[in-house]
Amino acid sequence: MGDVSRRAVLGVLGLGALGAVTASWPRLTGADIPGRGENALSVAILGTSQDAASRAKLVQAFQAAHPGIKVRIQAIQGADWGDFFAKILTMVAAGTSPDVVLVATEGAQLFAERLAEPLDTYVKRDRAAVQDYFDDVHPSLVEAFMYQGSLFQLPMDFNSANMYLNTGALAKAGLARPDDHWTRDDFYNMLGAMKRTNGNQFVPYYWTNRLFGGVVPWLYVNETSFLKETRSTGGSWFWDTFYAKDPTRAQRSGGFQWLEPNAEDPHVAESFEFLRTLVAEGLGTSPAQGGGNELVGQFAAGMIGTTPAGGYWVEGLHEAGMREDQFDVQFFPKWRSQRHQFGAAGYAIMKTSTRKDEAWEWIKFCATKEAMEIAMPTPTTTPTRRSMVNEALYSGKGPKHWQVFYDTLDKFPTSGPIPAPPQQAAVESALIKNVVGAVTGSAANVAPALATLQRDLDLALRRN
Repeated sequence: MGDVSRRAVLGVLGLGALGAVTASWPRLTGADIPGRGENALSVAILGTSQDAASRAKLVQAFQAAHPGIKVRIQAIQGADWGDFFAKILTMVAAGTSPDVVLVATEGAQLFAERLAEPLDTYVKRDRAAVQDYFDDVHPSLVEAFMYQGSLFQLPMDFNSANMYLNTGALAKAGLARPDDHWTRDDFYNMLGAMKRTNGNQFVPYYWTNRLFGGVVPWLYVNETSFLKETRSTGGSWFWDTFYAKDPTRAQRSGGFQWLEPNAEDPHVAESFEFLRTLVAEGLGTSPAQGGGNELVGQFAAGMIGTTPAGGYWVEGLHEAGMREDQFDVQFFPKWRSQRHQFGAAGYAIMKTSTRKDEAWEWIKFCATKEAMEIAMPTPTTTPTRRSMVNEALYSGKGPKHWQVFYDTLDKFPTSGPIPAPPQQAAVESALIKNVVGAVTGSAANVAPALATLQRDLDLALRRN
């Protein structure tokens, strides 16, 4: 793959599939390129040099168990996962590919189809060593990293789109934390009560225009999505071995597939219209593209009533000075269902690696409870091991109902991953491009915006 051209790499990412989307070629710095000839397993992560340094104890523990394998953590900075993936592809094209890459759900199928080595042979061979991991990890998380019947990653952490609640704002509105099976109407009424009692600068509901925590959770609870979701065949070799006694075994598959657009489904329009109503009535923000990191301070200051986020917010709110009794978390409200959206991340072995056996030893070690406790000592995310999501992790930081994070999977086992086919970059661009037009202005704007989204998605999915 050393002769991959710039155009080929753009095609792999799915960039340029939409006329309105301009693809920018990511600039690599010297720090982005692992040292040639260095006798170490190269592990690439999205982050800064500080993020790489924070894994020093993990590397030390691994090398104590495997003294013959040196590991070099390579932090690659990026604006988001898409930017990170583009830089990895640039490294592949330059012949400087890392051996292992930390890949989130957004890029799992891109890597599985083009870049990553299946783990099938390794997990079969080392069944005795990895069974403890699968016994402790919800099958939905693992299925998210199955692709066309093969397993490509072991998920290390995940986050579901749950609702964070400002308990002070609820109290001002005369409300308590909603119960587990609250509905869309309950949510709407809660926002109205918050708006009436919390001042002019207060935002009842803040949401962002992206795949995680944007419109997608509202589509999922309304039993739909902007892409048609199906499952591939295969995978029985894995499920019959590692999850044979799991009560959800019959619903498992060879992996999720998103092969066709679904933007003109009536339930999609219904979900967009609900969000448009929230925006029109001043109950919710008009979404801006981007993540939620800048919201931590606003939420901690009591300026936001509720927002969708995962367990990764807990440490940030704590560091912003929010006491554990000042916020809480609840499941996403029910509509036609209470199916939740989640995203996860795990290590993938690159096809180009000449150290695949050493790479598997790294992944196998990182999946142990010992390693995961080293890697995730604070609630900056949700560990995939159920036994690690416990009182000790959230003690002194909150939220009171931290069980929601893992109960999202246990109580709603049909919850599914972010819709991310191999053309995820172009698909996400198509969604972001059309959301604002659909949820702002009059109700008449919804149908034309979704028709355009349908067309853009069709173009994006053809880029395979």
